[in-house]
Amino acid sequence: MSLGHEKDRFASRLASIPGIQPMPSIGDWILLQVEAPAELARRVNRRMEPGVMSVPRNLQGAVRIHVGDPKANERLLQTLRDLVA
Repeated sequence: MSLGHEKDRFASRLASIPGIQPMPSIGDWILLQVEAPAELARRVNRRMEPGVMSVPRNLQGAVRIHVGDPKANERLLQTLRDLVA
């Protein structure tokens, strides 16, 4: 599966989570518009591993995540569902 295909699939799944809005992104990263980005990133990184989610400088209300393999992406999706529910 190509990175582009996995990125599109992952972004579509992310968009199904209330309160998370994928934004146009470059490369193997996806920007997400969220409420309380620093808090969400802290909680995701604590539950998964440091650096999974980061808060970009000079961009209000957003976090960025790396597009990984489908298994890692599914784990991140489940973590986000748990934390924003």
